[in-house]
Amino acid sequence: MPGWIVAHDGDFDSFENYIRESIEFYVDCAKADGDPYPPVLDSPELHIKYKFDIQSLLLHYQNIFSFAALQYITGVNQRQLWHYAAGRSKPRQKQAEKIVQALNSLGKELVSLSV
Repeated sequence: MPGWIVAHDGDFDSFENYIRESIEFYVDCAKADGDPYPPVLDSPELHIKYKFDIQSLLLHYQNIFSFAALQYITGVNQRQLWHYAAGRSKPRQKQAEKIVQALNSLGKELVSLSV
C-alpha cells in the first residue's frame, strides 16, 4: 500500500497482531479522510503472508542458534552467515534457498519428535 510502513521490534508471536492493528488503523484513517484503500483490507477473511529476507531470518534466529550451529544446520560457512545477517552481502538465490530449506528441514524434524 502506498505510504504504509510498519516497523515492529517485538517478538514474532506478537507480529501478526501488530500488523492487523496497523491495517485497521490504516483503513480507519482512509475512511475518515475519504481516501481510497484496497477493499480486501476491510475483509475479515484477510490472509497475511509473511516473507522474510535472509538477513531478517538470520537476525531472528541468532538469539536461538549460534552461527556455528547454523553453519552445521545449513552447510553455509558461519562467517558468510554473519555477513548475510549484518547486511554486508546478500546470498545468491540458490544459497538463500539452501538456508531456508535447511531451517525447514530442522523444523519438520523437531515437529516429528514425540515425548
